[in-house]
Amino acid sequence: MSELQFTNDKDIIIFHILKFCLLIVMLVMVRPVLAIDVITHQSVNVSAIDTTQLRRIFTMRQQRWSDDTPIVVFVLPSQHDVHIQFATQYLKIFPYKLDRIWNKLTFSGLGVVPRKISSQQEIERLVRITPGAIGYVDKVSEGGHINVVKMSK
Repeated sequence: MSELQFTNDKDIIIFHILKFCLLIVMLVMVRPVLAIDVITHQSVNVSAIDTTQLRRIFTMRQQRWSDDTPIVVFVLPSQHDVHIQFATQYLKIFPYKLDRIWNKLTFSGLGVVPRKISSQQEIERLVRITPGAIGYVDKVSEGGHINVVKMSK
């Protein structure tokens, strides 16, 4: 493999500027990987859930747990980093597609949509006090009275 050869100082400066720009672009594009916990109210008798069922719940196609308790879904705003990672890694769907599904449900009047909550702490609080609730946070705080659901294959 041949080495880069520069004919003058101007080429060297341009090369270093381009390397620096590439580094900046890479740093901006990389998002930290978060470990996200799917959480449910303590009354929900589910210890593990697979991607298919989780997607059915968060796209509002499954509205009741196996014991016939209504499912109450809490989500973060669409632009929140945790929401973006949850949608893409756990639901295997892009956040804008989730928004389209929810908008269609809203405007057609055919279903209910998840409750958008502004903070993870508020989602955790609401899941603790709402029977049948499900949500997600990047880290569950201490305090009990909440189930952390494992993801199964």
